Amino acid sequence: MACKSNLVVKQIIDLYDQISKLESLKPSKNVDTLFGQLVSTCLPTDTNIDVTKMSEEVKDMRSNLIKLCGEAEGYLEQHFSTILGSLLQEDQNPLDHLNIFPYYNNYLKLGKLEFDLLSQHSSHVPTKIAFVGSGPMPLTSIVLAKFHLLNTTFHNFDIDSHANALASSLVSRDPDLSKRMIFHTTGVLNATEGLYQYDVVFLAALVGMDKEAKVKAIEHLEKHMAPGAVLMLRSAHALRAFLYPIVDSSDLKGFQLLTIYHPTDDVVNSVVIARKFGGSTTTNGVNTMVLVAACSCLVTALRSTRL
Repeated sequence: MACKSNLVVKQIIDLYDQISKLESLKPSKNVDTLFGQLVSTCLPTDTNIDVTKMSEEVKDMRSNLIKLCGEAEGYLEQHFSTILGSLLQEDQNPLDHLNIFPYYNNYLKLGKLEFDLLSQHSSHVPTKIAFVGSGPMPLTSIVLAKFHLLNTTFHNFDIDSHANALASSLVSRDPDLSKRMIFHTTGVLNATEGLYQYDVVFLAALVGMDKEAKVKAIEHLEKHMAPGAVLMLRSAHALRAFLYPIVDSSDLKGFQLLTIYHPTDDVVNSVVIARKFGGSTTTNGVNTMVLVAACSCLVTALRSTRL
């Protein structure tokens, strides 16, 4: 492989080989160490490496690696959601202990980043948000609800009923969020009726783990969103594209690209904002917002960052 001459790519390939041979991707010392090394290797942004121009062999490896990362991320969130949920037995509020999650600070940074960028393209504060693909530990919804959108109701959608049960237990003892966080079991392609009433849609990194699935999800949302509605997506840039799928402007048929932001700190995901053609910058005055996130996984955090 010609691009194996690049030392960083060699390191990523070596880590992939080790990760792909693991018997389980559930949290353990070995799993945590390998994914920590992977993310550290992929964080630098001062590189001219373009994953889309690499050999087919490396592209295939990258595709498989993204899926492994998504699976591991799901296990990580499930693990810590279970631990936090067990605090209910001690009559404690799990949301007071979110900092035990290794990458909670990354969620705080990403939540503020996305809120700030969204505010630049939204003329009003939403009263209702739907978060599709919220997973067992819906930290994006929680962070937005606790720190940025204090009067907004969050409707969280995930295809996995067990993930929803874990997520629901996290907020059930919180006097505020227990009233503003609602959970529904369904996938993004089944979320159709009612999408037209929301003026902002967030599509997270792991909703659509390959190009075909990602484009299919975007096309589905374009079909059911209202004209003028805003679509916010999580993407990846440079070496970080070995961890998450890339969203290109060419994938956004039916949308006008508004902005792309590439973080240079430990927030892994890039943020893409687009608006569906037609209509105005608001949707008939409807004061709502939709967040569509990774199916059974979120996150900014792939062992070093979970949407």
